[in-house]
Amino acid sequence: MKKLLQILLLPFSLLYGVVIYLRNKCYDWGVFSSVEFKTTIISVGNLAIGGVGKTPHVAYLIELLQPNYKVATLSRGYKRVTSGFILSDENSTAEDIGDEPLLYKNRFNTMPVAVDEKRVNGVQELTKTYPNLDVILLDDAYQHRAIKPHINILITEFGNLYTTDYLLPSGRLREGVCGNNRADIIIVSKCPTILSPIDKKRVLNELASKKNKPIYFSYIKYKNIIPYSALAKEFQPDFNSSILLLTGIANPLPLYYELKNSYKFVQHISFNDHHTFTDEDISKIKTVFNKIIGNNKLIITTEKDIMRLSLPKINEQIKELPVYYIPIEIDFHGEDKQEFDNKILNYVKENRRN
Repeated sequence: MKKLLQILLLPFSLLYGVVIYLRNKCYDWGVFSSVEFKTTIISVGNLAIGGVGKTPHVAYLIELLQPNYKVATLSRGYKRVTSGFILSDENSTAEDIGDEPLLYKNRFNTMPVAVDEKRVNGVQELTKTYPNLDVILLDDAYQHRAIKPHINILITEFGNLYTTDYLLPSGRLREGVCGNNRADIIIVSKCPTILSPIDKKRVLNELASKKNKPIYFSYIKYKNIIPYSALAKEFQPDFNSSILLLTGIANPLPLYYELKNSYKFVQHISFNDHHTFTDEDISKIKTVFNKIIGNNKLIITTEKDIMRLSLPKINEQIKELPVYYIPIEIDFHGEDKQEFDNKILNYVKENRRN
């Protein structure tokens, strides 16, 4: 049925592809202008919709650069209820700036975190407020060509490479595979923690291009769960704990299987990516949680979901539940880490404004 639907949608994908192709050509030919800023701009994005792990990669870049450089992030603020340029502060919520920018703000609270659907204006406002910035990280901006980044990072998922996908609406691609030509770096994300040489070679052959882009392989590392609610601090989770996994992310299966290896019982409630939790959702969560058998039971969610669950109207309803969240980070396989780090650091160092 899914294959049939893809075939039926192919004419619409063709039309969409023509429009996107012409748009990109207008930028390539100079019909539409791209602004290049003096401050180093690093863009992180992907060709497909859905989660490829952009957020932990942006966090990795922040941790890499922040010790020696003044760094800021700029996002559009997906699903926020506000508009225009907003610079986050200690009172910002997911409704104000979006869940991912709020995650950056909470993790790196001294770093400027801004949102603006018009990225050019966002960079202008950031550099006006912080004239000594060395680097601005653009989150999910691969298709936002009004800005010409100095480093364009394209991420594709190990289990769903863009070369095997189709254009919207038949597939998940926002633009054609030829869009990879704009990338300076390609990262294959969500690789197995043990990557065989055969699998690596297969992916390298699949992504091979005439322009020999550097390709790096990253994987997810799950950190220890952290108590969010006051009640959670009273529990001592162990292998026999019963877990209710709560997610509103694009691909929760890797996390589900990670927890299955750590706990005896795991039940999962899954919502769509960037889901806005409602009173009805919380009521459902409580009902499912109360039906789980066992005294040592708890709720585990993602760090990104906590950003939306922390909204005052929702937070009030979950404060009596044992809620934990699990942070993630990324790492690179083999020598890729040193090569990737050096490539980023050397560029920023060589192009730093005096």
